[in-house]
Amino acid sequence: MQLTAPATRRTGVRDTDGMAVASFVLGLLGLLVLNLFLGPVAIVLAGVALWRGTTRRGRALLGMTLGVADLLVLLAFMQADNTVSWGF
Repeated sequence: MQLTAPATRRTGVRDTDGMAVASFVLGLLGLLVLNLFLGPVAIVLAGVALWRGTTRRGRALLGMTLGVADLLVLLAFMQADNTVSWGF
């Protein structure tokens, strides 16, 4: 006796699409705040989404690019202020 219907498409595609969108959003948000944390998270989520074969490949690549940009912005601020913090 089977209680559920058999899967008609690949399971997990929706999860990888969500990871691609999340990496884009976190990378974009990381340009404004918490780039030390959100940049690497965006890079990892984009990498996992690409590795699992997301259908939103462009969104994942944008998320990875924005994650790298987050770290570059952090590096630029650190070089300008000679500090790790924002220095209020």
